[in-house]
Amino acid sequence: MDAQHPSSSATWTVCVTGALALAVAMGIGRFAFTPLLPLMQQDGQLGFSGGAWLAAANYVGYLLGALTAPWLPGQPRAQVVGSLLATAVLTAATSALPGLSGWIPLRLAAGMASAWTLVATSGWAVSALASRQRADAAGWVFAGVGMGIAAAGGWVWWHASSGAPALWVQLGGMALAFTALAALLWPRAASPGRAAPVADAPAAPAGRHVALLLCYGTLGFGYILPATYLPAMARDLIADPRQFGLVWPVFGLAAAASTLLAGRALRRWPGRQIWAVSHAVMALGCALPLVSASGPAVTLAALLVGGTFMVATMTGLQEARRLAPANPRPLLARMTAAFALGQIAGPLLVLALGQPLAQALGTLALLASAWWLYRIPLQHGASR
Repeated sequence: MDAQHPSSSATWTVCVTGALALAVAMGIGRFAFTPLLPLMQQDGQLGFSGGAWLAAANYVGYLLGALTAPWLPGQPRAQVVGSLLATAVLTAATSALPGLSGWIPLRLAAGMASAWTLVATSGWAVSALASRQRADAAGWVFAGVGMGIAAAGGWVWWHASSGAPALWVQLGGMALAFTALAALLWPRAASPGRAAPVADAPAAPAGRHVALLLCYGTLGFGYILPATYLPAMARDLIADPRQFGLVWPVFGLAAAASTLLAGRALRRWPGRQIWAVSHAVMALGCALPLVSASGPAVTLAALLVGGTFMVATMTGLQEARRLAPANPRPLLARMTAAFALGQIAGPLLVLALGQPLAQALGTLALLASAWWLYRIPLQHGASR
């Protein structure tokens, strides 16, 4: 980050605050279940169908959170801090309510809190950085998701012998610590440079909004299958949880590093072209386990999917702000809802068609959306 920029200190604080919020909401609230799922299955707490029900509950909660986010009362800080505190409590409470009847409502509520945080944090941080003419710094904000995934996954890998119930409590404590730090930093991030968001483009036609929603929904559908099942696939290949558990931290580190690189790339290339390339690379990661179920193939798939899903998220949400510069939050919420619908469709297709065919369809959908994103945007002006 440019230390000579006149508002570099404020910009840095926005980035750290946003990254901490997304680390809790997404890295822990949304995705802590992924590295814990193989341990819960190994301990006999969950079968395949039980894991599917818990994942579906979280996806439905994420959809409900996206649909209700525009109507949350209060300012962004209160919305984010409240949602993060709820995430911490819900995560820790998973250990206190054993069994599906207790876990399903907790995972549904955690999904809602995650969506609320993502919409509020994205709207605030992207606009704050744009007003400082530092849209390229958004990579640091969205790197928080990958950092949270890596932190939660790394903790589960390191303390796998503690068992899933203890790990849920420990991850809740991690979420609470990150929340406290974000709450302390927020006033410093919000105080300087309160310029209104830059209206760098007129409002786009509704048809372009629909196309954006379809592409973002495809992202949710295409990434969710490898994101959900890669750790379980690694468990089938490697008996030692201290080895198969490394797949998820690798996924998170790839997500964090990729958003930082994409932030620099945004200085040179239109955002929608970066989004298109992300979908194409993700399609390769989605297809790879269909060709080979070996350890190297699963690890490479984790890198390809983990290294692109947050780049696509970041550039997609920035595109929403470009298309609705005056008030991007309703479009951000609709995009998050489309993403959630894609996530729900993925596991349902697995149940109906089987995992290989569902992943093949996800691969084709990602490639189709990559083609659209790459070919269309420059006809209406590049987005940066």
